[in-house]
Amino acid sequence: MGEDKFARKSGRKRNGMSRKAEQGGHGFDGSNTHKNTSWMMDGGTLNSNNKFSNNKSTSAPQTSLIRKQVDPETTKYFTEISNLFESDEVDFEERSVICGNALEEAVGKEFELATDYIISHTMQSLLEGCKVDDLCNFLHGCANQFPSIAMDRSGSHVAETAIKSLAMHLQDEDVHGLVEDTLTAICKEIVANPLDVMCNCHGSHVLRSLLHLCKGVRPESSEFHTRKSTVLAERLNVKAPRYNGDGEFHTGRGFPEILKFLVSGLLKGARKNARILQVDQYSSLVIQTILKLLVGQDDELRHIIPILLGCSEKDVVEGNYVQMSVVPDVVDLMKETAFSHLMEVILEVAPENLFNELVTKVFQKSLFELSSHPCGNFAVQALISHIRSKDQMELVWSEIGTKVRDLLEMGKSGVVASLIATSQRLQTHEQKCCEALVRAVCSTDESPRCIVPRILFLDRYFSCEDKVKWNFPCGVKIPVMGSLILQAVFRYQTELIQPFITSLTSMEDNHILEVAKDSSGARVIEALLNSDASAKLKRRLVMKLRGHFGELAMQSSGSFTVEKCYDASNMSLREAIVSELVVVKSDLSKTKQGPHLLRKLDVEGFASRPDQWRSRQASRESAYKEFHDTFGSDKSKSLKTGGFLADSSKQKSHPKDVKTMRQEIEHYTTSGVPFLSMSGNKGKSEKGKHSDKKYTSASTDNDISETKTKNSKRKRNKDQSENAATGKRKQKM
Repeated sequence: MGEDKFARKSGRKRNGMSRKAEQGGHGFDGSNTHKNTSWMMDGGTLNSNNKFSNNKSTSAPQTSLIRKQVDPETTKYFTEISNLFESDEVDFEERSVICGNALEEAVGKEFELATDYIISHTMQSLLEGCKVDDLCNFLHGCANQFPSIAMDRSGSHVAETAIKSLAMHLQDEDVHGLVEDTLTAICKEIVANPLDVMCNCHGSHVLRSLLHLCKGVRPESSEFHTRKSTVLAERLNVKAPRYNGDGEFHTGRGFPEILKFLVSGLLKGARKNARILQVDQYSSLVIQTILKLLVGQDDELRHIIPILLGCSEKDVVEGNYVQMSVVPDVVDLMKETAFSHLMEVILEVAPENLFNELVTKVFQKSLFELSSHPCGNFAVQALISHIRSKDQMELVWSEIGTKVRDLLEMGKSGVVASLIATSQRLQTHEQKCCEALVRAVCSTDESPRCIVPRILFLDRYFSCEDKVKWNFPCGVKIPVMGSLILQAVFRYQTELIQPFITSLTSMEDNHILEVAKDSSGARVIEALLNSDASAKLKRRLVMKLRGHFGELAMQSSGSFTVEKCYDASNMSLREAIVSELVVVKSDLSKTKQGPHLLRKLDVEGFASRPDQWRSRQASRESAYKEFHDTFGSDKSKSLKTGGFLADSSKQKSHPKDVKTMRQEIEHYTTSGVPFLSMSGNKGKSEKGKHSDKKYTSASTDNDISETKTKNSKRKRNKDQSENAATGKRKQKM
């Protein structure tokens, strides 16, 4: 098939296809598009002279569209285009022209083509490959049908593709006005009947992408599409929050006035149909997105959230955002899946004074009831993870702190994990949390050895009828939650977690190996090796894995455990670890994690020259101790046994400095230059470094000469050592 058919009219300049933003011509307020004007939910309009002033009433009925059959000629045309694209015989420039011409052929048939199961795939390709003016013309042409397209199984994919293609031009100033005009037309149609789109499984997804685009964030951005594991990691202090310093998401240039109009129209519908939207899973997702987009806009959140809770808008005043009359309803709603998820986001974004009211009015006296519920417990987890004061923690603890065992028996370990993480974050109730957790899994007449195994397998332990006879289940995958609880516990101060340390270090060797080979269990072992526990106890744990380091290193998760074991070991244990890795060196080098581990532990160096490897390790250890004794704190100076590496986890005040220091020590020990002979120049300015270059080089030469006089081969090696040291010094300077 010839390409001329699709490239027809390509030489003709299309009128109106190169529109640019005129000064004040395409924004809601002319050049003031980005002014941060206040807005409310009272109506969908902004100003009388605004392009939204003629928007349709939210009560207007949605016209039911019946999709017509695509005529055979049109079907044949778009099938030929699809075949042409699949042949990969069209270059980039020709493709955009063909896409533009094909979209012209779609005029008047947009709804039928977009919702056709087969042709919709071709329409997606056309919208991805066309120019922005062709894209906007297509969307203008089907704006009045956009809600129907968005709610269709096939059409929703076409709508999302169009939105993503528009998002590619967020930073293009030349077409910003054109894109803004297009979004205006689409949003006016959506707010006419927002409930239909919000409660539709396909329309909800399209609407969330549209909201992201208006905010200035590409719809596929990971900041808004977060996994449950990411949220859990943030709540348990494992990962930093997704927000930046001022509490807002990282966004580019968006369309703030369109966003205000769209949100206002959607929430106006929410106010009229609050009960439907509170329990509908798809509309709940839309409202959650809106709340996340409004992070940092506290006035808007203070106005919107009470209405979502069912409060009367006229009664919402400063200091009384939540009316007590709605509290029983809200508590019951949190037992619904959709509203429970919505409440999690409300607690995440609520301004402080509104959050305080939620704690004292909504959750107080209902915490254990909600914690026990399959849906409500997630709202409680969110509440605990975001409480902001020790008084609030005390309130929570007074209701559920004494019922930790009950919560674990009911399978609500997430609530307990949130309690532990928050106690660490606020530095309060640490000892109470540890004692409550021990009492929950170990009676007073039992040995503390059982604590860690039972926490690792919480569900299995509490479901066992005869708990006294419960044993470690070999060959069973360790659940994530028990692992997360223990990881959090090992971040406490050592004096608080002695029973947990004793339990883990006294487990049988084969059970420790089972834990280390499991990805969740390995994190627990690493947590202890990173803790403030003594070097002796850490080495006792490492000793239980002797003979299996090669096996562990071959696993992607186990390689990290081997590295942590190495760091926590003394010289003899390190040599034993590396000896085991030499045996599997060839196979290990072919794995993803192997090269790093082999390089970090210098396995090749040990295999070829074990004496030199020991000498380098001793030099590094000596340098660490020298630095530690000179610059370390009084607390750290007392920790000499086991080597600096074994207790490096205790130095938590300046982790970056320690890391840099380690790199510098390794750099200088390989060149034979004493580390502290170089460290005196660290505080000098760049100018001072260059001005004292001759003096520094001479001093270095003297240090090297004095060192080499003790070596019988100094004449043969002196020149090489001096050249190496001088080269290192110049590179450093």
